[in-house]
Amino acid sequence: MNSIPKLTMPKARTIPALIEEQALAYTNLDAIVWEGQTYSFGDLAKSVRDFAKGLLAAGIKPGDHVAILMGNRPEWIIGALAISSIRAVMVAVNTWGREPEIGYILAHSDAAAIIYAGKYLKADYTEILENLRGSLPKLKAFIHVEQECCVGSRSFDEISALGSAQSDQAYTAAMGQVTPETICFLIYTSGSTSTPKGVQIQNAPLIENMWYLGNRMHAVPGDRIWMAVSLFWGFGCENALFNSLTHGACLVLQSHFDPEQALSLIERERCTLFYGMGNMVQALAYHPNKGLFDLSSLRSGVMTGTPEQFKAIQELGATEICHMYGFTEGYGNCNVTDGRLDPPEKVIASIGRPLECVVQRVANPETLETCPTGTVGEIQNKYPVTIGYYKDEDKNQAAFTKDGYFRTGDLGYYDEDGFLYFAGRLKELIKTNGINVAPAEIEAVIKAQSGIRDAFVVGVPDAVREEAVAVVIVPHSLDESDQIERRLRAELPKLLSGYKVPRYYKFLQADELPLTATGKVHKLRMPDLFEVEKA
Repeated sequence: MNSIPKLTMPKARTIPALIEEQALAYTNLDAIVWEGQTYSFGDLAKSVRDFAKGLLAAGIKPGDHVAILMGNRPEWIIGALAISSIRAVMVAVNTWGREPEIGYILAHSDAAAIIYAGKYLKADYTEILENLRGSLPKLKAFIHVEQECCVGSRSFDEISALGSAQSDQAYTAAMGQVTPETICFLIYTSGSTSTPKGVQIQNAPLIENMWYLGNRMHAVPGDRIWMAVSLFWGFGCENALFNSLTHGACLVLQSHFDPEQALSLIERERCTLFYGMGNMVQALAYHPNKGLFDLSSLRSGVMTGTPEQFKAIQELGATEICHMYGFTEGYGNCNVTDGRLDPPEKVIASIGRPLECVVQRVANPETLETCPTGTVGEIQNKYPVTIGYYKDEDKNQAAFTKDGYFRTGDLGYYDEDGFLYFAGRLKELIKTNGINVAPAEIEAVIKAQSGIRDAFVVGVPDAVREEAVAVVIVPHSLDESDQIERRLRAELPKLLSGYKVPRYYKFLQADELPLTATGKVHKLRMPDLFEVEKA
């Protein structure tokens, strides 16, 4: 370890400069591991340079938009970094998307080229792209990473070899056009309530924010990050990727999440940092073969989830796990607890203090006045945030306040120590008898009662109250539902103001909860569950 330079924030404020700087600092340290392949930071820099030169030789120009559509693998990362290094824009395409959704993103983003896998899991991207190409006149170049490919497609290796044979002149000229303010990534958010929105990401804020993020989990050169969350997601290509790049850590990629393969991979590669969601933790913690694997290398990482899930990942070994909060428009995570230094109860209950570079406030969503400590308001960020959605001026007008803060639509409050607590979504806010009620406040009280695994509070239409408070409960045992409801109806009036006490109850098993297309709990559909009760 004596050969590793003292860890300081990289000087680079552009992606190509960062790659070159870290290749010099950590030449022989592992940067990427995937299915038997290992890239050192030196290897990564050369691979990015060769592919970038190949893109230029193949006709991709600075300013072009180049899409990537594949599962987690080194070519995703090499491609994204190479695209950004020649002042082109990487367009991250959702691998969970169906043909119409993929077509929308490729058309809306003005993609001139696409780097893709022929197939991924059950999706046949070759067939999808062949079906779409007639409706995408701007999409001219196809680059594939597997044998099955579209007509006229060129292989990733061919482009890299083409670049390797070129001089550095054109690459150096293109790289020189990249500034800290240059757009590098275009990441599309979920389109559950509207068409997907293209979030424009700049070079410098991406590097700065992820530096401070990694510091919250005490990342150091040589750390190994287990990563099965999809790279197309902001949590992957903003958060995990640039945490690893800024700190000299290695990304241990899993093509897609499979719990037993994850356990094996963490053991084999001695992963130290966990990157995942609560449902992943649950799958690992309750896997029947969990005890066969040695996960003692785990130390820290980031996740979001229930207190039960946090306890589970700590028991698996990540005793310094950090609780995160963020959004794609805010460069991944903006608030993170410190699993090593923060009080244990705040690591889980809060969503952390703002990172050092973050400018944030909790404000009244109507007046924009800053809320006092302990008062719920809308979480609004001023830096770092996207410069706006691509080709969506109407959404940009709605997304920002007049004084330049991004409206997250999330509710929260600060405590006296500056820790932020999540209190639900603004659009989930319940208005009963003219009073605003934050569902998360009620959920916390209910989940603290015995016999309850999870709880989701929603508003349902009420002729007298405008909305009435209702709760969907996942008990440890459905057989105890009646007993739990009787106890809650007796106890909650002692713990909550009368207008916050649920009027309606619904008990379900976890697998009966309504889900979005991406597998998240679809809270906006929950009021429909109470129609029978009110009939």
